[in-house]
Parts: sequence; structure tokens; C-alpha cells
Amino acid sequence: MNKFLKQTIVLLAFLCMCTGAVFAQAEANSSAIDRLDALLGNIETLAADVVQLIVESDGGVLEESEIQMLLKKPDGFYWETLTPFPELIVTDGSTLWNYQPDLEQVVIEDWDSSRSELAAQLLSGNIESLAGDYTIDSVTSGESEHQEFELTPRGADNVYQLISINFMHDELESIYLNSKNGQQTVWRFENVIRNRAIADARFQFVPPENIEIIENDYAQ
Repeated sequence: MNKFLKQTIVLLAFLCMCTGAVFAQAEANSSAIDRLDALLGNIETLAADVVQLIVESDGGVLEESEIQMLLKKPDGFYWETLTPFPELIVTDGSTLWNYQPDLEQVVIEDWDSSRSELAAQLLSGNIESLAGDYTIDSVTSGESEHQEFELTPRGADNVYQLISINFMHDELESIYLNSKNGQQTVWRFENVIRNRAIADARFQFVPPENIEIIENDYAQ
């Protein structure tokens, strides 16, 4: 799994798991922060089918993927790419499993937020640092059925140029991540089920027999 993919998935998990305290410190439009806080705060668990589009700077679709996502606060996250290239990324907040059936291997890592700059920022719990890096604005009015929020990095060294989070009828609809190289990642959420019970076991992985197991220890 490449570093950028891991970072974007971690960002998605964070956006769904974050609480009001994160946004309460932000120097941005307070009404937009309150509305986004309320929408995200309503999520305890989330199950959805995700259509992922990787769009090039010229507008052409580089890749389209079908994904199954499960999320359970505070730490459970499950992201299984079904097509075109099967892959599973799942974590219980302590261990990260990356299973690639085509390669017949699973990579197992202790989930340590310090391994990647963006992941460290989002998962470190340093609320003031996170809120200081993004301004949060609402594109739509509070009365609209469609709610769109834009997160704009304050620093020039951020990998993203703009992040857009969209809700329809208070349900997560889509997220757009615009990177500075002109590429855009789009996540469209379909068949969304919010706050249904999900067993903790769904966020752990037992490797199949006769596959290669790679254990990465970043403490060494």
C-alpha cells in the first residue's frame, strides 16, 4: 500500500471519528464549525459502499474502484477494495493489517501515527495543531438539504490544496480531496447505514493459510 493511499484513508477515518473538540479550537467560521461538528458527531458507526474515482488534472478518470467501508468509533476502520484490484486495509486502532490477495501476502504493522506526517497530524490528538492547519468554511446555507464544507490548508507544505465534505439530508454523501499536483480523489458514499451495531471482530484480521506474512516493526 503506497504512503499517499494510507494517508488519504487515515484522513477519511479521522473526518468521520473526530469530535467537536477538534473544531472548537479552529479559527474559522463558527457556525460552519458547529454544523460540521453536529453532523460528524452523529456518527458512532458507519457502513457504506464507496465508489472511488482517481481523476487526473485534465479531467480524465485514471481509475474507478468499488469499496466496502465500515467504521466504528473510536478506533475501528475497515476499507476493502473489491474491484479492480482487491485489497483490504483494516485496523482496530492498535494493529494495521494490509491484505493483498493477488500477492498472497499480508503486511502487519503496529499502528503508530508517527510513521507518516499527515497520519501523525490527524491521529496524534494534538487538537491545536490540527485546527491551526485548516480553515473550515461552509459553502451552503444552514437551511439547505445539501451541506458542503471546505477545509483549506493554512500551510504551503500541505499535500492537499482543498478538501470538500458533502452531506445530503444529514448523511455523508461524498468527499473530494484535491492534491497540489492536480489529481483529485473522489469518494461517493452509497447505501449508507449509520449507527448500526458492528462487532469489534470486523476490525481484526486472521490471515488465511499458506500466505506470506510480513511484520513491520517501526520501533526498531
